[in-house]
Amino acid sequence: MEISEFSKTYQVRRLGRDDVDAIYELCRENRIFYRYHEPFVTKESILDDMEALPPGKSREDKYYVGFFDGGSLAAIMDLILGYPEKSIAFIGLFMTDVRYQHRGVGSQIVSGLAAYLSSCGCEKIRLGVDKGNPQSHAFWTKNRFQTIGEARYIVMEREI
Repeated sequence: MEISEFSKTYQVRRLGRDDVDAIYELCRENRIFYRYHEPFVTKESILDDMEALPPGKSREDKYYVGFFDGGSLAAIMDLILGYPEKSIAFIGLFMTDVRYQHRGVGSQIVSGLAAYLSSCGCEKIRLGVDKGNPQSHAFWTKNRFQTIGEARYIVMEREI
């Protein structure tokens, strides 16, 4: 998996401990997200998310990445390959900086990622949306994701 190919527009790289302050600033401004997804972000929760893995997955399957516009962190994504099935990529978190929202940036990133994952043999992208969050649900629906189930979250999926 070549991370730089996740986007043709933005520079993409893995995020680490040195990026926690920038990630925190991006997340804390997204107050609508945290209205539906508690608790509110902390630097400790970011570090935990960087390490979190679903059952049966290893660090090699996880891509906690940033999309950079020059030196600015425009978006973050937590992507797990081969989860919950081999042909599926799971987005655990995707968030754009509020300054980049409502400009098509998020959709452009998702579209580019879908194209790249498809070229690598991935067949679907899956994610969970917080119940009651109209902004997130509208964004993912606009990006061709369909509801396939509901439990703790609304489970959405896109064939690629």
